[in-house]
Amino acid sequence: MNSKALRTAVATLAAVLAFAPAGVTFAQPQDSAKQDMKDAGHDTKQAAKKTGHGIAKGTKTAARKTKNGTKKVVHGAAHGTKKAADKVEDKTDPK
Repeated sequence: MNSKALRTAVATLAAVLAFAPAGVTFAQPQDSAKQDMKDAGHDTKQAAKKTGHGIAKGTKTAARKTKNGTKKVVHGAAHGTKKAADKVEDKTDPK
């Protein structure tokens, strides 16, 4: 083989090898799209569960804090009422 034929053969082989994988990478079997849809559905389900758990936790925390806050307000109001009653106790006694 002369050098010109050898260079042509090498260039042709290089071109075939360079473009051969391109056909393989673009072809996807039908199962791949189906599996992608299954994966997307699973991911969506997991995200919804996580969101629900976060909301439940936040609701419990808010309820607990509201309960504690209400107790403080009621206790403070009761203390203020008792204090005011003690102040006016002598003044309301008819003598």
